[in-house]
Amino acid sequence: MICQECGKKPATLHFTKIVNGEKNEFHICESCAREKGEGIPGAPNGFSIHSLLSGLLDFDPSGATGGGLKTQPQLRCEDCGLTYSQFSKLGRFGCSSCYRHFADRLDPMLKRIHSNTVHSGKIPKRSGTQIQYKREIEQLRRDMQGRIEREEFESAAHIRDRIRELERRIVDL
Repeated sequence: MICQECGKKPATLHFTKIVNGEKNEFHICESCAREKGEGIPGAPNGFSIHSLLSGLLDFDPSGATGGGLKTQPQLRCEDCGLTYSQFSKLGRFGCSSCYRHFADRLDPMLKRIHSNTVHSGKIPKRSGTQIQYKREIEQLRRDMQGRIEREEFESAAHIRDRIRELERRIVDL
């Protein structure tokens, strides 16, 4: 594919910009991208996924600007010693425990990006009945536990009965 700007060199950068629901695709060469000021991956001032992640990690859940989460005390993973600021610069964790140690700061970012903090995926229509029942049972168990903590025992008992009914249906499948 040839550069859409100069029409001479091969297009090595492909951008898709969506503004007000309108999708525009651009295919340009490196030199035209530099002239336009677009970031080039790997270039000194270029865009990288790590810089994107760093920007997202500085997200302030309160909505305030300037300072973001960096104003809070420095958080450190107890297992590998990675600090939150190191993580935001590197764009990756040092160990699997980092997910647990930085969870309070990751949840707002994940909710902002994916509009949820739990991956649910899609369920096949033909063979997904059992999966749907299991998900409903998980949700009902969480709901039942909350009602028990609030000492709403009668409604918790109704939920328990619904869980048992769904479990019987799974066995019958």
